[in-house]
Parts: sequence; C-alpha cells; structure tokens
Amino acid sequence: MRAWLSHVEMTSELLRAAHGDAWQVAGRIRSHDGGGTAELPGVRLMASGLPHAQWNNGEVHDVGALDVEAVRAWYAARALPWGLRVPAGEPFPHGRRLFGKRLMGVAAERLVGPAPVDGLELHPAGPADLDAVVAVDVVAFESDATTERPWHVAHLAADEVDVVLALLDGRPVGTAYCLRSDLWAGPAAYVAGVGVLPEARGRGVAGAMSAWLCGRAFAAGSAFAHLHPDDERAARVYARLGFAEVPGFDVYIDL
Repeated sequence: MRAWLSHVEMTSELLRAAHGDAWQVAGRIRSHDGGGTAELPGVRLMASGLPHAQWNNGEVHDVGALDVEAVRAWYAARALPWGLRVPAGEPFPHGRRLFGKRLMGVAAERLVGPAPVDGLELHPAGPADLDAVVAVDVVAFESDATTERPWHVAHLAADEVDVVLALLDGRPVGTAYCLRSDLWAGPAAYVAGVGVLPEARGRGVAGAMSAWLCGRAFAAGSAFAHLHPDDERAARVYARLGFAEVPGFDVYIDL
C-alpha cells in the first residue's frame, strides 16, 4: 500500500470528489442500458438510464463555470429526469433546492469494528440473490419492486460493487452495497443502500453490514470509505464505526 494511503484526512473536498467518483462508476456500469457519464465545465454528470431523478445526477465542483444549458441538453438527449448536487451552503442561482445531503467518511485505519449481533450472518450477494435484495429494499425504503429491481441488477453483476445480504436467524432482514472507485479522489469506497426491515432495526444490523462492506473494500485497496446518513440515528451508527462528518451537499432539481 502506498504510504500516503495511511494518512488520509477526511475533508469535505475529498469526500465530495469521492462521491462524484462513485456516481461516475454507477453511470459507467449501466452504459449498456442507457447509462453514461460526461464531464462538462464545472460539473461531472452521470445517467443510470432509469426514469428516476435520484439516479441521474451531476456533481457540481465549480458553480461559476457551470453551463446549465449544456447540462439540460445532455439529459434531454436521454429523456431522463435529473438533479444536481452543489457544495453545502454555496449560492446557486439555478433550480430549486430540494434538501441537504449529509456526508461522512472514515480512513481505512480508523474503522472501528461493531459489536457482534447474535444470530446474524452476512453473505456476499450475487445475481441469484436479486429477489431477496429487492424484497428487503421494497420494505426498508417503502418503495416498489418495479423501481428497485433495475437498480440492483447492475450492482449484483458489476465487479466494482459488493452487495451484502444480512440474515438474522436465517431470514433475510438487511442489504447494502459498496461501490469502489479510483478517480479524482483516489481509491475509495461508497457505502449506500443500507436497508433493514423494521422488525430487525436497532439490533446492530446496519452497522454490521456497513463495516463488513468497508472491510472488503479496504482489503481490495480502498483508502477510505464515505456515505451519507439519512438522519441523526444513522449518523450515530456510523460515528460508532469511526466515520466523521464533514459539510456535504445541497441537492437541486427543476433546473
């Protein structure tokens, strides 16, 4: 391992760049299904090919250089809804701010192992586990299979993505994925889609899945991991694993 990888400082700039890297990879692994990526002035774009704005987005790194008309044209050519992420608190004269997105990261050497969970088994998921992964996600995120299934198909088949399926007393109760990238921010791991069935929450399943995914990514060469907690409870789970919070993003739509 290169020496500098042992001294990665979690900064907002680094984690935002890594977040953009991860979404670039997400677009590339879906290129055969209408996905793709582009770099335009001030922004990196990705498309999943799916008709949901949360999975077609751009990472703005220079507001002053941004050409919104060029971004509109790129997504219009694909007939996809989309949004942009802007560094938190930065003035942005386009569209409508939808919400803020928190951001946390941990260097490989600072990851803290979670407490063991009685009856919990964690397994790497592959294409044969699609139905189980989707079934958990539909309940955990109050979604539907028609929406979730196409998103997970690419993850379960991609070399750059690890998917975990959590079984509690033999029953699937949780799933999450980790997307590895090595672009602007160097070798990094993006943990996302952490979903646990309501009856299994509060027992350490989310933390166990997240740490398991980070461990695999670090063993494969990632220097740090990053994620975005949805609420304060999730942030506390990740803080116990060693994750530190930095300023994140503001998400804009209707551009």
